[in-house]
Amino acid sequence: MKLLVCIKQVPDMESRFRPAADGLWFDESDLAWRMNEYDEYAVEQAVQLKEQLGKEPELTVLSIGPDRVVEALKKALAMGGDRAVHIQDNAAHLKDPWQIASMISRYAGDKGFDLIFTGMQSQDRGSAQVGVLVAEMLRIASATTLVDFNYADGLIQGKRELEGGVKGLVELQLPALVTCQLGLNTPRYPTLPNIMKAKRKPIETIAADELLSEGALAPATKFYAPERKAGGMVLEGDLSGMVEKLVGVLKEKTAVLR
Repeated sequence: MKLLVCIKQVPDMESRFRPAADGLWFDESDLAWRMNEYDEYAVEQAVQLKEQLGKEPELTVLSIGPDRVVEALKKALAMGGDRAVHIQDNAAHLKDPWQIASMISRYAGDKGFDLIFTGMQSQDRGSAQVGVLVAEMLRIASATTLVDFNYADGLIQGKRELEGGVKGLVELQLPALVTCQLGLNTPRYPTLPNIMKAKRKPIETIAADELLSEGALAPATKFYAPERKAGGMVLEGDLSGMVEKLVGVLKEKTAVLR
């Protein structure tokens, strides 16, 4: 069995964000970087499946981005991946989900992967589109937002998180793709011996131009912080007093009442 996990390196959400000078994305200076949290669940589930099946599966980890994404790939290798693929792209942040999925599907198209794991979405862009687009381009089954996963005899059984706490039961035959939601498992911390082993595992580098020719279907046009607005007003006291205060505010500060 051949397994593929797609991961993304994103800014730490505790970082201070501000728009870049070109107004198309955020300023990357002074940001701390980490593996996308949803993708950690994807890596962990793939490693657990690899451990369940013994030595048979080969687990490949793939990421798209500039040179810094190699650190995220090394973490995934230390968690249990066998090999990594770095699609080198210094402008990955300007690619739309269709372009990202196109690169992944063109790489994976002739590799014979039986099962592909991705995070449900990325924490920085949050489109939740790449996984299902890859599945569609490869013409394989897919299930999203998995919070439970079981595999036996070529059949995946899982639970999807739906709205209002409702879960949906799904079954998929291989080949397939699943996107992983928070809570699916508990991602492991790489141990020091595994971190050292990861340094010897192969990382293949492929130029993005070799896999992509299309322009963006939904190009970014502007990226900006929300406008600051005045704070709200809290009225306290008994109901009749608050009504009088509210009417006074509406007359004084708005055109609702005159």
